[in-house]
Amino acid sequence: MKSRRGKIIRMTTASMVRPPALANAFYAGDPLNLMREVDAQLSEAQALVAAQLPAQTVCPKILVVPHAGHVYSGLAASVGYARIAPHIATIQRIVMLCPAHREYFAGVALPNVSAFATPLGTMAVDALGVAAVSDLPFVGAYAKAHEQEHALEVHLPFLQRLWKDAPRAAQPSIVPMVVGDVSAEQVSVLIERLWGHTQTLIVISTDLSHFQTYAQANATDSVTCAKVRALHTDITHAQACGATPLNAALMLANKKQLNIEHLAYCNSGDTAGNTPEGRERVVGYASFALYEPMTSLAGQGLAASQGAALVQLARAALHHAVGAPAMPTPMQAPWLDAAGACFVTLSHNGQLRGCIGSLMAHRLIKDDVIHNAQAAALHDHRFTPVTADEAPRLGIEVSVLTAPVPLGFANEAHALWQLQPLVDGVIFLAEVNGQTYRSTFLPQVWAQMADAQQFMAQLKMKAGLPADFWSNAVQLQTYRVQEFHEDPSTGSGRTDG
Repeated sequence: MKSRRGKIIRMTTASMVRPPALANAFYAGDPLNLMREVDAQLSEAQALVAAQLPAQTVCPKILVVPHAGHVYSGLAASVGYARIAPHIATIQRIVMLCPAHREYFAGVALPNVSAFATPLGTMAVDALGVAAVSDLPFVGAYAKAHEQEHALEVHLPFLQRLWKDAPRAAQPSIVPMVVGDVSAEQVSVLIERLWGHTQTLIVISTDLSHFQTYAQANATDSVTCAKVRALHTDITHAQACGATPLNAALMLANKKQLNIEHLAYCNSGDTAGNTPEGRERVVGYASFALYEPMTSLAGQGLAASQGAALVQLARAALHHAVGAPAMPTPMQAPWLDAAGACFVTLSHNGQLRGCIGSLMAHRLIKDDVIHNAQAAALHDHRFTPVTADEAPRLGIEVSVLTAPVPLGFANEAHALWQLQPLVDGVIFLAEVNGQTYRSTFLPQVWAQMADAQQFMAQLKMKAGLPADFWSNAVQLQTYRVQEFHEDPSTGSGRTDG
């Protein structure tokens, strides 16, 4: 992977900040003026969206947005950002790809900095995302590609203003990448690796035709926009400067059956270039949003009343096991005779007092609850057995598990990138020198961890391995749970699932 002036090298993200290179050129350099400029365009875009586009309840997975100076393409880009404005609490990281305008090189260039700056402050580079793709043979760190590239930088002020009221910890990180001489098929592999879940947004930065007359540009861009709407993947660089990442995204849109929405179109002759001279050489701009198909609401698990019955069953089993006063059991129902897997957790004043469970459904759900409640009380080796006197004062939680699903990954960073905090329970399995190491954490454990790296480190140590252990022998599975808790005020169950 070589460039005319340098070579892409493999390196870790450095503790440096890329300074703004295009302030006072592509956008206002004064922070106050920049805020006013961006806020005005976002406000106008939100009004246009409300008036002209159908309501959407889900967040886009991919945004395609233009990258010229704000006075030229800012409004078209803002219409795209207006679509994600209602979902900023969900989005935690943003994968950004743009074409290389100022430096020739082969492959895809990662940054070698820890943050990108604009006059409005900094946005952190997601080191986990960088590590997740850095082993791909066509990907590497190449600072030169990023130094003067405008096609990523112009978007950062919009993101910063969307999250202006969010605390620092809630602001998204970015994985900014410049796409050089590489195939769309290769870039699609990279994007799919960083696909993630709802917390990950993918931004494709591209303009359309360049330097045609106003009428020619409208005609050319009309054809291009039709191709994008049809998810065609044969767009040329004459039709869109970011054709390579755009085609790559459209390949995945076809594969994953995404729905597409055409948000806006204009060219520079409609904005700051709206003069007779300006309309002789215009650049086209369009924005699109692509959405993952909505999943069915069917089969989402147990009802709250069923969860309450499981908690009641666990309470009765606990008291019976330790000789505490007998408690009533729930009425028999057919669903209790279905196979199921659960964990039963006992606590006292918020502190763990015992937890035992099943990862796979190997008996009836009612029997699994009874067995695990009694085992949590008497056979959790971390604690002394529960006594009859303390049993009535213990809190009970029943977590019903979905079937574990294998997690495919290319490396540890890629595995961590795919995990959903507070959603995924994780099973860790590794065979080392003939010995099997196995552990699991319920989704609730995420609340005790600073990040995915700590979660995985603790999971490995729970299995009996060093925190930094990793090998090709590692297997991971994920599952989800419905949590049902006993309501101390009523003695009945409630659900957080």
